[in-house]
Amino acid sequence: MNKITAIRSAALTFVADPFLTDPQKSYRYESDALIIMEGGKIKSFGSYADLKNTLPENAEIKTYKDSVVLPGFIDTHIHYPQTQIIGAYGKQLIDWLNNYTFIAEQQFANFDYAKSVARVFLQESLKAGTTTMMTYCTVHPESVDAFFEAAEERKMRVIAGKVLMDRNAPPDLMDTAKSGYDQSKTLIKKWHGKGRAQYAITPRFAPTSTHEQLVATGQLWKEHPGTYMQSHLSENAGEIEWVKSLFPQAKDYTDVYDQYGLLGKRAVYGHGIHLSEREWQRLSETDTSLSHCPTSNEFLGSGLFQFENAKKKERPVRVGLATDVGAGTSFSQLQSMNESYKIAQLQGYALSSVHAFYLATRGAAQALDLEDKIGTIAPGMEADLLVLNLKSTPLIEFRMNHCRSIEEALFIQMIMGDDRATKAVYVNGELAFERK
Repeated sequence: MNKITAIRSAALTFVADPFLTDPQKSYRYESDALIIMEGGKIKSFGSYADLKNTLPENAEIKTYKDSVVLPGFIDTHIHYPQTQIIGAYGKQLIDWLNNYTFIAEQQFANFDYAKSVARVFLQESLKAGTTTMMTYCTVHPESVDAFFEAAEERKMRVIAGKVLMDRNAPPDLMDTAKSGYDQSKTLIKKWHGKGRAQYAITPRFAPTSTHEQLVATGQLWKEHPGTYMQSHLSENAGEIEWVKSLFPQAKDYTDVYDQYGLLGKRAVYGHGIHLSEREWQRLSETDTSLSHCPTSNEFLGSGLFQFENAKKKERPVRVGLATDVGAGTSFSQLQSMNESYKIAQLQGYALSSVHAFYLATRGAAQALDLEDKIGTIAPGMEADLLVLNLKSTPLIEFRMNHCRSIEEALFIQMIMGDDRATKAVYVNGELAFERK
């Protein structure tokens, strides 16, 4: 018989997309909630008064005061091999890749080194309240094995894949159309669907793959339904011009991927900053997702993501929040929300706490086609939970004394908070991190 555990605290979860419906009706908030977990899943969720008598006498109840329980944060675009270069001074995207990323990634042919970085990466993610991420590995199959092994040790739901690059990169980071296909196929067989692991076919971005490799990539994805596709799209103005010169037959950047059959559900593209209306339409009609990477976009001077455009009711696009470490400057999705608010403000759009927290939980789960498993607190869902301390610093505690609603409380956290606000994290129903 599975052990039954429970959490008592305030709790909030989303039931709808606040960009497309009344934000006030998009979430469920319980000021005194009980979340009962069994076998890695949520068994019951509701008010403590309603559920307290359903608990067995020997059930373990953990009570968290001055906190709110949320679904664990989901990071839809991040590079675990770049953990060691977070905060590295750079100019813009291409310079940064050449001067830091490509140099760092060459070390990941060594399995032991890759696993040591993966462990640091996963621990930092948990400290920030992130329980699931979609990450890029490197071109080396060893980097994929190392990551999935490290995640398996923590019972985390993760998505990852070997990077495909057969041009415009250092020789030690290049594969070929055939070797990339063969190695990815072997890794898919080994890892996809094993425990909580899922595989993402991962061409780095269009400029680093030849026509032959992109053809093979499209074939590979078609052969393995249920796997993911991840890459980068329209991050930087210089990058877009480069794509135009390399693929002159394409209508635009999005069309490059479209021509090779790389758009659709479970295709997730990072950034999507400089998109035409034709591209927005095509992403919407193919059910392709975007990852919004605010701290990275600001750090590299790439541009401002258009929330209002992305979520037009007549052609909405799935969007999930992301840190994009290492160009992103923090593992904390609270910091990602903070910068998202500023990016929206610069375009005359007010991003509320409801919108921001949605993008890091249920919205991110929908972007990854996992809304039936994670991102929501409800019976039957996987028990990945974040206990957020609402008074994590003296200044935040003082500010909270003047707070009038849960929406304002969440806004205070996303503007003033960071990983110190992570009081506890539950993964697969078990305590995975607790701040002492």
